[in-house]
Amino acid sequence: MRIAVLFEDRCKPNSPAFEYLKKYAGSCGGECIQVDENDKCKILEDACPPCLMRAKNCPGDAVKVINLPEELDTDMIHRYSLNGFGLFRLPTPTKDSIIGILGPNGMGKSTAFNILNGTIIPNLGDFEAEESFWKDVIETLPRGELRDFLTELNESEVKVALKPQYVDHIPKAFKGNVGKLLSSVNERGLYEEMIGKFGLSHLLERYLDQLSGGELQRVAICATLLKDADVYFFDEPSSYLDIYERMRIVRIIQELSESARVIVIEHDLAVLDVIADLTHIVYGKKGVFGIFTPARTTRKAINAYIEGYLVEQNVRIRDKPIKFLEHPPRTGWDGLGLVEWPKLSKKLGDFTLDAKGGELLSGQVLGVVGANATGKTTFVKMLAGDLEPDNGKIESDISVSYKSQYIDIQEGVIVEDLLRSVEGFDENVFSTELNRPLNLDPLMEREMQTLS
Repeated sequence: MRIAVLFEDRCKPNSPAFEYLKKYAGSCGGECIQVDENDKCKILEDACPPCLMRAKNCPGDAVKVINLPEELDTDMIHRYSLNGFGLFRLPTPTKDSIIGILGPNGMGKSTAFNILNGTIIPNLGDFEAEESFWKDVIETLPRGELRDFLTELNESEVKVALKPQYVDHIPKAFKGNVGKLLSSVNERGLYEEMIGKFGLSHLLERYLDQLSGGELQRVAICATLLKDADVYFFDEPSSYLDIYERMRIVRIIQELSESARVIVIEHDLAVLDVIADLTHIVYGKKGVFGIFTPARTTRKAINAYIEGYLVEQNVRIRDKPIKFLEHPPRTGWDGLGLVEWPKLSKKLGDFTLDAKGGELLSGQVLGVVGANATGKTTFVKMLAGDLEPDNGKIESDISVSYKSQYIDIQEGVIVEDLLRSVEGFDENVFSTELNRPLNLDPLMEREMQTLS
């Protein structure tokens, strides 16, 4: 089985990729490579060998041609277009077990969620169909929990609640304080109980845009649990949370699983190991295709993911295993002093931060650890010069680069343009130290709002 995916953002008119495909369109006498009257390029997946080779050599990595095992031919769940992303298989919401999902971004986890909550009716790869029907989908599945679940979904007998991945978007979608938000979704009548479990009583009068990342995450999870649903999806519930709050959330979600189905997407392997009973690994090619493996015990799934090899499928999902770096304890430091700061203080509303003096030496990585909402971000902002202390002054001639907790995305901005607009941008440093390690090449022509 072969799939060909064309990244439209890398193949816009007048781009090198567009001009390349336009040059070879119809060159074989057939329609393997096409450019229509709207300047849209297409690659047929049954194209002749010369045209497939030309497509693979398209500039800017704009075309991906992938050969997949033939047994996947009947496992395609959804395809967005002729040269669009394809999803194979689905995770299975299971009673009496918390189901984990483990895999990189861009593999179709959001598409799978949208199918399982009924937002998308999968087309089984028939992207040209004017309409898709659950009946056709269900008939292709073997008898089992997934088929039973989708049957219930089709008959509107399943209610779904989702905790979104990007909790920093919540203040933009809902204007008001924490108490108002939680009251508006209190379908289970557990408002007071959940406020107590999550430790949110002191935040009820606070507006959402005044919360830290960890506080927003707790509010988002609490709001999800207040909804009356049969299935609960949690997309990266541990992000922004300190270790204490992570373990609190684990216990609360485990209690929930006694009365409802639960699926959790989690990148923190330690949290996943504690919270999930069974885990699906999802692998593939970012933006091209994603494949969900059958669920296995979470410990086996984590070990297989780290190793990069799926024994049961005889598939290598990564060129090499993930290795965790070790270093001996560091007991002293001889670096030159870069910056010193005296005792600092800052008052923001009802919150006051007091920080003792300290210093940062060259070659040193200084960690800041502590519970959520204790002023870590405020402290770093003062060191970076992004926030002026009320007391104390940081005197330093060094320039500081600050990566904020939240990213304010402006629509229509190209990644490459954004990077080059940064003050002090250095082409050599970018090429040698950043581009390859961070694998930025495939993203350079993308618009910021399209990134995961």
